Amino acid sequence: PVTNKRAVEEERRSQIRRRERKRETTTKMSETVKLISMEGFEFVIDREAAMVSQTIRSMLTSPGGFSESKDGVVTFPDISSTILEKICQYFYWSLQYSRGKETEFHIEPELTLELMMAANYLHT
Repeated sequence: PVTNKRAVEEERRSQIRRRERKRETTTKMSETVKLISMEGFEFVIDREAAMVSQTIRSMLTSPGGFSESKDGVVTFPDISSTILEKICQYFYWSLQYSRGKETEFHIEPELTLELMMAANYLHT
């Protein structure tokens, strides 16, 4: 009986640890978003930063069971890695700017047209 009691107690503790790990993983996943470029590069950014984009915000928060809102993964088949990287940088810059940290955001001239098209799509 003592052995059974010990085994039951160990199993209970094991279940609690599994639930805690699952909760931690879920929390971490919900705090970040994965953006995937046309080449398949993955950018994992803070959810708060991604929400700078109205389009991404809609994808992540809209009801209806869309995969983006379930998985926190958004794929952009028409946005290159170079442009998506710059967009991610802009999201973080925008958050800092909204908090009163006024710094310049440099855009290379050769990226301007593609960035403007992506920004238009993302409503940023």
